[in-house]
Amino acid sequence: MYLLGYDCGTSSIKATLLDAESGMPAASSTAPSCEMQIRSLKSGWAEQPPEMWWDNLKKATADLLSKAEIESPDIKAIGITYQMHGLVIVDKQLAPLRDSIIWCDSRAVEIGSRAFEELGQEMCLQNLLNSPGNFTASKLKWVKDNEPEIYSRIYKAMLPGDYIAMKLTGEIFTTESGLSEMILWNFQKGGLAESVLNYYGIDEGLLPDALPAFSQQGELTNAAAAELGLTAGTKVCYRAGDQPNNAFSLNVLRPGEIAATAGTSGVVYGVSDAPAYDEQSRVNSFVHVSHQHSRPRYGVLLCINGAGILNSWVKNNIASGMDYAQLDKLASEIPAGSEGLSIIPFGNGAERILGNSWPGGAISGINFNVHSQLHIFRAAQEGIAFAMNYGLSIMKNMNVRPQKIKAGNANMFLSPVFCEAFSNVTGAALELYNTDGSQGAARAAGIGLGIYKGFDEAFEGLECTKRIEPDQKLIQTYNEAYEKWTETLNKEE
Repeated sequence: MYLLGYDCGTSSIKATLLDAESGMPAASSTAPSCEMQIRSLKSGWAEQPPEMWWDNLKKATADLLSKAEIESPDIKAIGITYQMHGLVIVDKQLAPLRDSIIWCDSRAVEIGSRAFEELGQEMCLQNLLNSPGNFTASKLKWVKDNEPEIYSRIYKAMLPGDYIAMKLTGEIFTTESGLSEMILWNFQKGGLAESVLNYYGIDEGLLPDALPAFSQQGELTNAAAAELGLTAGTKVCYRAGDQPNNAFSLNVLRPGEIAATAGTSGVVYGVSDAPAYDEQSRVNSFVHVSHQHSRPRYGVLLCINGAGILNSWVKNNIASGMDYAQLDKLASEIPAGSEGLSIIPFGNGAERILGNSWPGGAISGINFNVHSQLHIFRAAQEGIAFAMNYGLSIMKNMNVRPQKIKAGNANMFLSPVFCEAFSNVTGAALELYNTDGSQGAARAAGIGLGIYKGFDEAFEGLECTKRIEPDQKLIQTYNEAYEKWTETLNKEE
């Protein structure tokens, strides 16, 4: 008996088959082999065609089934995790009306900032826990204002994961967690944020109904089953945004527990049992996947847009054809602190932790007699770790105080340099686990279908593979490097 998890990210689609009994992956596959394209028609814009996600999901599924050599009826449930905050709009034929405006697109910053002021900052923070900001509701308002002909043909507006679920089942739903990431959830009343809809002039009928994150959310249609090589009627039993799901994947479900990722974006995500907000909305609070009205759980999230793209930029433009493993090895030859070289990683659009400002990326402190490309390799990874710590300092004011942070043994956490920098600058022990988002989605599907009777049972097979403690000999060096980095950031701003 198997569970299928899809991780529909910005760069790729990953599919994993999980053996439901052992909790271990049977096979996994990723498509495409290179990163999916992000279209940027104007500075600060970022779009992807939803059809591209579906095409690569089909490719990943076909490759997965060829590797696994199992019968498709043995797959009992499907779970979905997805890139958060994107906007997908479809017509009555369920066809996308335009490319998706994805999470790192900055075009709606001004719209959200104006809403924050005119709706009232106190009202927004107390009820939404966030500014409307550059989130999905503000992106939909941008379409309303700038593409009225397209807006007039909208049947439903949804998140990327809702689109994938629609392609699988033919039905359109979302979740309470999804509505909160759109900034369309009122935390005070536990329902739809009608104040935002009314202010933006958006018809409530454009939104999908919400289902529990762990629940039977539809069945694989005959058409989808034929395209994927799966069995019609297979249940879709879970969906969640990538960061709440990453926390779930790591069994981060209880107040005080903290997860991190460093892939396309850099994220720290802490769980709380009380609604909390930053007065400047530089970090954001959402409904966590384990939330129940009788036992509330909230996710406090900081996000660095310019994480993975900096690492990718260095690899593609400076590293002369090296892969990431080679780049990591060479970075380790340079001492901690990169001998005074600092890199600011904010070159991928507006950053929430900076109040939605965009200072741009920067390389500072170059000494032509000292620094080489290897220093850039290391300073880039340190700069991303420093940016995440900068955001974490805001979270500490919301009573998120990490002593231990969990992460999947993937992406930038595969780099010893990055792990060392992250642990020492945050002062927290770092635990790496043998999991990823697609595995988490598969486990969650087992809960949604009822194969697992509870969370503890679902995490059979999850193991800590490595623990990195702050090194007393390096803490001062990293603190000094971080202080220099923040001075550089303040000059750039």
